[in-house]
Amino acid sequence: MLLAPTLSCPTVPLSNGLQIPIFGLGTSHDGGYSHDAVLYALTECGVRHIDTAKHYGCEEKLGNAVRESGIPRSDLWVTNKLWPGDYGYNAAKKACLDSCSQMGFEYFDLYLMHWPEATQPGCSNRETRADTWRALEELHEEGLCSAIGVSNFLVHHLEELKEDCSVVPHVNQVEYHPFQQPNQLMEYCRQEGIVFEGYSPLAKGQVLNNPTVLQIAQKYRRTAAQICIRWSIQNGVVTIPKSIKKKRIQENCQVFGFQLEESDMATLGSLDDGRHVAWDPTIVE
Repeated sequence: MLLAPTLSCPTVPLSNGLQIPIFGLGTSHDGGYSHDAVLYALTECGVRHIDTAKHYGCEEKLGNAVRESGIPRSDLWVTNKLWPGDYGYNAAKKACLDSCSQMGFEYFDLYLMHWPEATQPGCSNRETRADTWRALEELHEEGLCSAIGVSNFLVHHLEELKEDCSVVPHVNQVEYHPFQQPNQLMEYCRQEGIVFEGYSPLAKGQVLNNPTVLQIAQKYRRTAAQICIRWSIQNGVVTIPKSIKKKRIQENCQVFGFQLEESDMATLGSLDDGRHVAWDPTIVE
């Protein structure tokens, strides 16, 4: 029997009053796209939070999967991301409209700047980020984006944005797993009312053979993946594991029927070694 997150998945309040499901399905260009897997997640596992990006190249397919599932759009939380090649005020507004059109949606629940580095010549990263964020603020006001945020932004990126703009990001989506725990950034986001969202909760599979994780998994009679996803969620982090395998998606969803003890949370918290399995934003000014 499957455990449907819609029945037991908590939500996290955003500063604008919306509630984002704490668990979602990530999609990515890495490993391809599986239409059947997305449909399975939506219809059999009860997933109601989908995360994608223009950069992943699956917007149209994902929109088709949502319609094929028969689930009302209003029952879903859909996040999309703006690629740096579309940064700048005019380009950002156009890219968001194009992405809505590609997916066949009238709005996104959450729209993120994908990366802090800009690619526009003649402007600093800070100037381009501010110009782009102004476009996202307007998209938010116009109702095309129910919430807006950033991805891979560090404290200094967020500080500059706060000084240059009027709306504080509702969400910051960052790499987060036992080996990569940006606690200073998490605390900053908490203080500023920015919801912290974590991607790559399994460190692209690197946590699955870790002896400490496996020992804890054995204790709870769960898988290593379930332990790491549960740890992330129990830390209050919105968590979006990726998979194109039905069995893995089912496994990843079943993390709400148990709770890790404080000692085990602390043990997993001690595994941080600073490694990145995705992009490293510390190199971006």
